[in-house]
Formats: sequence, structure tokens, C-alpha cells
Amino acid sequence: MTEFITGAHESDTHQKALRINLDPRWYGTIAEIGAGQEVVRWFFRVGGAAGTVAKSVSAYDMAVSDAEYGKADRYVSAGRLQGMLDTEFQLNVERLGHKRGDENCFFAFADTVVARSFRGGNECHGWMGVKFQAQPHDEPSQIVMHVRMLDVEAWLQQEALGIVGVNLLYGAFFQHHEPDKLIENLLDRLTTGRVEIDMIQFRGIEFRRVDNRLMALKLVQVGLSGVAMFGPDREVLQPSEILRKKAILVERGSFRPPTHVNIDMLASAHAKFEADPAVAGKPVLELTEITMRNLLAGGEQVDRRDFLARAELLSACGMTVLITDYFDYYRLAAYLSERTTERIGIVMGVPSLIDLFDEKNHAQLQGGILESFGRLFKNDLKLYVYPVQPSPEDELKTVDDIKVRPELQPLYDYLAGRGSFVHLDNYRPEILPIFSRDVLRRIAANDDSWESMVPPDVAELIKRRAFFGYTEPGRD
Repeated sequence: MTEFITGAHESDTHQKALRINLDPRWYGTIAEIGAGQEVVRWFFRVGGAAGTVAKSVSAYDMAVSDAEYGKADRYVSAGRLQGMLDTEFQLNVERLGHKRGDENCFFAFADTVVARSFRGGNECHGWMGVKFQAQPHDEPSQIVMHVRMLDVEAWLQQEALGIVGVNLLYGAFFQHHEPDKLIENLLDRLTTGRVEIDMIQFRGIEFRRVDNRLMALKLVQVGLSGVAMFGPDREVLQPSEILRKKAILVERGSFRPPTHVNIDMLASAHAKFEADPAVAGKPVLELTEITMRNLLAGGEQVDRRDFLARAELLSACGMTVLITDYFDYYRLAAYLSERTTERIGIVMGVPSLIDLFDEKNHAQLQGGILESFGRLFKNDLKLYVYPVQPSPEDELKTVDDIKVRPELQPLYDYLAGRGSFVHLDNYRPEILPIFSRDVLRRIAANDDSWESMVPPDVAELIKRRAFFGYTEPGRD
């Protein structure tokens, strides 16, 4: 007990559970479906749970779960988790409010999880969340997240789930005013090799100033996930649910800012992509992807204001945004192919394709560029290549006339011959000289000709929000 009181080893799961149990404020329900009662077990194990746990629920049977929380099409889903949180929190307020409402902060913790089955081979993942009052009689706040368990053994997955659950409750109760720190501590006593958290969402009065896109970015920064995704409505998305059963067309870029060329690249590629017999008639999801390397502002720090500016501008263009830690194209392709069985296409410009044939970009693989390309182009992945022409006086360069180093030219010709490269000949010639760096230079120079180089909604937002150092004409 002395160790706990002095604050030592607070990252230890035992100490976190004990601190919650010994704090008289928190009182509520822990409801868990699937993978065992792994979270509540910690609170019973450390002692003092009677002061914290009003009720523990295990609704394994689907009929019982439906009776408790309403019928659901899928039991491991965000909808089922929200039903559990809402129901259990409201029951605590209704049943206990008159007796405990002045002294206690009510909470409901829930998870719905599928761990490794007896036969194995299934996806091991789940939804976890907590709905809680930060002060007695307060409006509730909540944190919801999607968790993937990466251990091979079921019992290890269960163990990891219990630790993450305690970390989430501890963060909600004691770190809700520091959401960045809360995220960093979700992996206490775990490693990124055991758990992935690819979506987290903060809502409610305690998190009214939290931008969930920054929280999604934080997941990627600290290694909890390789990917974060959010939609045109700025809502954070769970990637596996969005990618499932869709043909994926993704454009990588800095989008600083998005220009007419960025939009035309996707539009041109989309027309070619959906004409592919393997794609025709199937739902196509367009993604704009930014790697963490494109977000580093000198050194290893991400400029969060710059990131949000790009996010806002892509939202204004109606884009779904993917933030990844996958600088290598084959890693991006692997991530996508694990989540959809449909065709994948990557959109890039001629300069990016030339850079792809630079062998130093593949030096981290034992098999070098051959291994990298073998991983990238499996499953009939295609690159949709947009031409480049820096000025009307320059020669137009397309995928058909690229020359790489002599020893690599046979490899290039082979991939071109097998149809791995698709020439985007349906481009808009008049916009080819537009480059993002030129837009930024003109903004900095108060040269308003930049406005014609970006979509109208992008120009309006840059001016209204003073992105990228924009100042109104006549202002210092």
C-alpha cells in the first residue's frame, strides 16, 4: 500500500486498478461481451472493488445481449458498444442517483470483443469504451476505441484486453484533461506488438475542445496504429469497416495545399479504375493519403496546425483522409489488401514513379527493390500515373517515355508490359504547370494569382482561416 500511496509504479496495472477502487468518487458498471471478464477481474483481484463496481455484466448469449441492449446485426460493432454504454450508464443514474448522486461520479465501461477462436484464423478485435461523469451530476463524457489484439494465444489476447481496459478507465478518470497523455498511457505494460488501437473518439462536455483528428494523428505518432482515417465530415472513422468490400483508389501527397492537379489526378484515375473489369459495378472508395514523413516540420515534431490546415482543406474537397506511418508503398498496399478483397489502385505523378525506381528507397529490405516490387504489385495492384509538364515550354513526360537507370530499365519495361502502370491520358492540359510549392510561394508573396491554382472552396478556406501565412491585401 505504501508503494501506491507514494505514487510509485503508476504505470503498473495493479496500482491503477487499486487507485480507482480506493477513490470514493467512481461508481458504476463494467459490462463485457466475449473474451472473458478481463477488465472487471482486475478490480476484483486488487481488492476494494465494492466501492467501485456496482454491477458486472457478462452477456455472452446473443439472446441475452439483445434483451439487455436491443437487437444488433453485428455484436462486435460500434453500435453494439454504444448501446451497452448508454443503457448501463442510464440505469446507474436512474437506480442510484437519488442515493449516491451527490457524492459519486457514475460510469459505464463496456467492451464487445472476439478473441482467437478454438479453431483460430479469425480476426481478433473489438470495441471498448467508457461513459462517465467527471463531477457528480455532470453531463456524461465518453471515450470509444477500436482495438485489435495481435497475440497468437487466446489467453494472451485476453490478458492484453484487460490491461488496456484498466488503462482506459484510469485515463478517463485521472487524465481526461490531458487526452494526449491518456493516449500515450494506453499501452502501459504492453507493446505495439500485442495491441493496435486504430480508432479513438472523444465526446462530451469534458472533451468539447478536443479535435478527434488530432487524437487520430496521435495514435499514429505513438505507434498504437499505423493508420488513422477521417471523413469529409471530419469524423474519425474505423478503417477496417470503411475499407471492407470496397475497391480502393488512393492518392499519396502532401496536399499543402490541395491543387487542381491533385483533384484531377484522382478524377482521371477514377475514370480508368472503374472501367477495369475487376472493378466495374463495385463500390469505389477514394482516399487521399498523407504519410507521417510528410507531416514532420523539421526534426521529428509534427506541426499540428499545419496538419489541421491540410485536413480542413481536404474535407472541403469532400475527401476521405488517411494518415499513415507507411512511407514504403508496399506497406500501404499490404495494409489495404488485408482489409479488402477488391482491386487496389495507387495514383501518383511521373516524378513519384521515377523516385520509386531509386534503389536506395528499398535498401531496408533484404531483397531490395525486387522484394519491394514483389510485395507491391501482387494481387494485380496497378499504379495510375499522371503526366508532368512544369511549363508549356517543357516536354510532356508520361509513363510511356520514362527512362530509369539502365540496369533497372528491363524491370520497368517488364512491369509496364504486364499492365502494372496505367497512363492517365484523360488529364486537363491547362493545369499541368500547377505545383503546391508554387501556390505556397505566391501566398507568401501576397500574389493573388494562387487562387486560380486551387479549387474555389480551398481558396475561400485558406483566406478565411489564414492558412499557410495568408494575409489579406493591405494588412501587415
